[in-house]
Amino acid sequence: MENKNNTTLFIGGLILGAAIGGALGILFAPDKGSETRKKISRKGNEIAGEMKEKFNDFVEDLKNEMDAIKTEAAEMAENRMTDAEKN
Repeated sequence: MENKNNTTLFIGGLILGAAIGGALGILFAPDKGSETRKKISRKGNEIAGEMKEKFNDFVEDLKNEMDAIKTEAAEMAENRMTDAEKN
């Protein structure tokens, strides 16, 4: 699980770095202000979409992990009850 967290943080850092680099590139480009604002808006929407997708993937992974833990806990409880009934 810790490896997934590290990977998620790394990917998030890459996306953030790309966003900052893209924004700086746009700001220093020789375009009119209105065009630059449109580019920033489009890029912001694109990055927001990517972040939303990553967050949804993270939530889905978390749900799957919790389901696995619940199943394992139920199996352990069942085994303990079976062992107790045998004794």
